[in-house]
Amino acid sequence: MIIPWQELAPETLDNLIESFVLREGTDYGEHERTLVQKVADVKRQLKSGDVVLVWSELHETINIMPRGQLHV
Repeated sequence: MIIPWQELAPETLDNLIESFVLREGTDYGEHERTLVQKVADVKRQLKSGDVVLVWSELHETINIMPRGQLHV
């Protein structure tokens, strides 16, 4: 189920994004990006619709996924 990110309190959204960014552990190449930059990147992707917040009833978790990977 897609969660409309616009309906979340800003602090809640920030916490979800930070949690996602910290668990992903992505390598950004030569130039490491700060947590603030990574969170801003994910927010931009949410606003553009490239990624969505997804609630898994089975696992009772929220994840951030590329829209194209969502199987509905």
